[in-house]
Amino acid sequence: MVKPWEIDLSVYDDEEALLEGLRRKDRLACTCLLKRFAPRLFRLASQLTGDPDEAEDVLQEAFIQACAHIADFEGRSGLGTWLHRIVVNTALARVRRKSFTTVPLEIDDLDRHAAQESLIDRAAGPSEMVLEQERTETLERAILALPDSLRAAFVLRDIEGLSTREAA
Repeated sequence: MVKPWEIDLSVYDDEEALLEGLRRKDRLACTCLLKRFAPRLFRLASQLTGDPDEAEDVLQEAFIQACAHIADFEGRSGLGTWLHRIVVNTALARVRRKSFTTVPLEIDDLDRHAAQESLIDRAAGPSEMVLEQERTETLERAILALPDSLRAAFVLRDIEGLSTREAA
């Protein structure tokens, strides 16, 4: 089965032209965006979800969000970096939704304590979420401050997980 990003379509010569097409709501622009970025983002979504079918759903949802909210893209990072963050957020949200615990309504006294413990929300609180956001923003600024060649090498090796040969 052919993946949507494997189609032969080249309308935009570079990222800037693609971004202009996306902002004009050109009907082929989202397809070109998918073709350009989906292969590596699919690998990322697969790593995060552990399931190729779930990764395809994450990718579809992320690209729909990206095309719908392209006006929010400020250009402070590359389009690929922006999409990377959308895919990560989408995948993590799906993983969180799947991890909800259910407890039967009828439980005996022995299971009551275990049931109560299972309902405790152990997710990060507001302060942890703020700290994580600050860490993410600091890391993104540091990555953007790198020279282009070093930034590309860092992103490909350490964020995308490519081997040295693949990154080169």
